[in-house]
Amino acid sequence: MRILPVIAAVTAAFLVVACSSPTPPPGVTVVTPFDAQRFLGTWYEIARLDHRFEQGLDKVTANYSPMDDGGIQVINRGYNPDREMWQQSVGKAYFTGDPRRAALKVSFFGPFYGGYNVIALDKAYRHALVCGPDRDYLWILSRLPVDTLPHANYFTRNEAADAGRRDPARV
Repeated sequence: MRILPVIAAVTAAFLVVACSSPTPPPGVTVVTPFDAQRFLGTWYEIARLDHRFEQGLDKVTANYSPMDDGGIQVINRGYNPDREMWQQSVGKAYFTGDPRRAALKVSFFGPFYGGYNVIALDKAYRHALVCGPDRDYLWILSRLPVDTLPHANYFTRNEAADAGRRDPARV
């Protein structure tokens, strides 16, 4: 009877995702005021705290575009060197409240949402620091690919670590 462990695992996964909070983690301040129109377009991942869904991926990008219902379509794409192929996931994001606050909820799987919070952003909308539903999810994003610019130090490890309350060595 091997089906029971599979059902239990799937149910547990659904509960974990369903219970994740789409609100910013305690102690995290999101960017305000935030201009969603300026944030749309392609962003390149400069650094991240690695997670199962991005593990091993290189050249990761996120593209944000407006949807007819007022939401934002999210297309995440990255290269898997082990499989020698590009991988892509498509999701949708919505503001959790006032759209002038950079607090969103994002879903890549049905009705289950997790937090997506822009917690630092330069005035020109060229560099962003983003955290997820908790401080274990952290990304540094740029409008230009990592190999084309000297921007990798725009947010220092200490600033990123402080924003996420993390050990700088993990950033």
